[in-house]
Amino acid sequence: MKRLSIYTDGACSGNPGRGGYGIVMLYNEHKKEMSAGYRLTTNNRMELLAVIVALEALKEPCIVDLYSDSKYVVDSIEKGWVYGWKKKGWIKSDKQPALNVDLWEKLLPLLERHEVHFRWVKGHNDNKYNERCDTLAVAASNSNELLEDVNYIR
Repeated sequence: MKRLSIYTDGACSGNPGRGGYGIVMLYNEHKKEMSAGYRLTTNNRMELLAVIVALEALKEPCIVDLYSDSKYVVDSIEKGWVYGWKKKGWIKSDKQPALNVDLWEKLLPLLERHEVHFRWVKGHNDNKYNERCDTLAVAASNSNELLEDVNYIR
């Protein structure tokens, strides 16, 4: 399987508010960037959506080193929380409903298709690609061509 690195980030002005995601994909000497902005969403939804869009863009199963500054995303996977929420009908250990179920349900099959190694990086800490993702996400959230996050629930 091919091995590549993916950096992702989400941004939101307000929370909820205008949001966006940014992605940098690196494979050998190739680099691909992607981003999109949304009218009304949350930061956590943009963090998750960035990971989903990046993994969906892969044309074949890959080994992925995925870098994110989102503890929500990284810990939910690496600590197994999301699998527990799903097993309990999307209820968390505090008996509250899990958030962003629509996105988790999109992400989990992608994690079965690809071998993904999540790596947490500290945000705004001079990591070249994390900073680039942030720039892409913020620019997307400020664009005039914002999409609708149809599954966002207030």
